[in-house]
Amino acid sequence: MDPLSDVLSLLKPRSTMSAGFKAGGDWSIKFPDHYQSIKCNAVIRGECWLSVDSVPGAVHLQAGDCFVLPSGRPFRLASDLRLPSADATPILTQTRENGTVTYNGGENFYLTGSRFYVSGSNAPALLAMLPPVVHISKESDKDILRWAVDRMIQEQHDPQPGGLLIAQHMAHVILVQALRMYVGSQLPGVESGWFTALADKQLSRALNAMHEKPAHRWTVQALAECAGMSRSVFSLRFKQTVGSAPLEYLTRWRMLLAADRLTQGKEPVSAVAMALGYESESAFSTAFKRTLGCSPRQYGQKEGTF
Repeated sequence: MDPLSDVLSLLKPRSTMSAGFKAGGDWSIKFPDHYQSIKCNAVIRGECWLSVDSVPGAVHLQAGDCFVLPSGRPFRLASDLRLPSADATPILTQTRENGTVTYNGGENFYLTGSRFYVSGSNAPALLAMLPPVVHISKESDKDILRWAVDRMIQEQHDPQPGGLLIAQHMAHVILVQALRMYVGSQLPGVESGWFTALADKQLSRALNAMHEKPAHRWTVQALAECAGMSRSVFSLRFKQTVGSAPLEYLTRWRMLLAADRLTQGKEPVSAVAMALGYESESAFSTAFKRTLGCSPRQYGQKEGTF
């Protein structure tokens, strides 16, 4: 699989709720922290401001915009951020009409979306690879998302047999498509981060190679050749963009793959080590402990697989 698919697959996102929210007049609502969750929403009518805790600046959302919050941090939605905020919890627990909560009349603003919970003790490390806020506002991008959003709304307003499953699948489509569009919006050489590396035509070749063959005995030189760059230039640009050296990234990715396999509890440590390119269990265990803070067996016991 490609790197984005790999990361999302390890996160195992599952949609637990697809719902709508309507608001009217002047309003401001504070939504609580949702640990290890991804929030994905689309604005259907009206406009508002989005402010996420610990993220500088606010985002202005308009009809047709989509936004993804992979960090699980508390956030605010408001017609005016200067207004005092109401707590979302009692508002969201009120009776829903066709899966939609209405606040303060609901005539000015309408939003629909889903919350995805992710699993695994390494979910925080994987979520850290995603940006804290993804905002999709380009008209051509919104057109691509519109079909899935419209279908989700239809399932909410006109419940049919199997409708919940369809709404969840549409939510997954919106999530992946929004993250894919975010990759396309990055400016290699100007911005930094894992998504910027995915958008870089040269660095992405090296990332794809590592994800396609994580057990291969990669060297920095071999990865630089995949990227079509000199060894020194590749090493510098990779670290500046991703935040870690190429082989450090490869080792961490291998350990995250190993952790997922150990969680499943179907293979002994020696088999996992061999599958990820380690000639000995001891070398693998040393790398695992250095990266994740405990031995593979301790990790398996902690996750209940041994």
